[in-house]
Amino acid sequence: MSGHSKWATTKHKKAVIDARRAKSFAKLIKNIEVAAKIGGADLSGNPTLYDAVQKAKKTSVPNDNIDRAIKRGAGIGGEAVEYTSIMYEGYGPNGVALMIECLTDNRNRAAAEVRTALSRNGGTLADPGSVAYNFTRKGVIVVPGEGTTEDDVMMAVLDAGAEEVEPHGQGFAVITEASELVSVRTALQDAGIDYDSADVEFVPNLKVEVDADTARKVFRLIDALEDSDDVQNVFSNLDLTPEVQAELEAED
Repeated sequence: MSGHSKWATTKHKKAVIDARRAKSFAKLIKNIEVAAKIGGADLSGNPTLYDAVQKAKKTSVPNDNIDRAIKRGAGIGGEAVEYTSIMYEGYGPNGVALMIECLTDNRNRAAAEVRTALSRNGGTLADPGSVAYNFTRKGVIVVPGEGTTEDDVMMAVLDAGAEEVEPHGQGFAVITEASELVSVRTALQDAGIDYDSADVEFVPNLKVEVDADTARKVFRLIDALEDSDDVQNVFSNLDLTPEVQAELEAED
């Protein structure tokens, strides 16, 4: 998710975009390293690594960086990586639920940065389990809408184990059981349908509609959390009506 702040100058805006792009690259590289560490360097035998690499390529991460990350993760060439996965639960403004997924080599730093981002942006850290019950681990495949209809996507994935296809930005999101992610992604590929990403995510069981002011505050909080190098993903149960979404987009 991205914020909706107005930038003073084009130069400043470019600097911010470049910084976020660099952080995005670093987080995609970290995903590759962890996937290679867990399942090995062979993309054909490690679907998690395959999806991490595809996502990095879609985001224009250079191939050399990807190759080095695979080798580091798999321990090829002497380099090694060691990350701990930590999940924090929290609340944002107006009680919006948050799941904050971290990959870190320093647990104390990660905890401090998450607490600081929450406290400075109207959020609070929650007790373990108090938020997680509202989310389920699901496979989420994002399909661009250009040249593809919802019916095309439905026809390709329903027999492969997809649960639903819903609008997502300018395209669609295919929701699956986490265990069916690879088979549904493969079905899309077999049907010649391109996809932007295929990830296991925390999907809310019940979404909460908010007004534009609350949405702005939540987006600022998510931006602050994602500024931490240790935070990989932030999931929320935030829901925007078309009217609120249009109001926010008009400000960009």
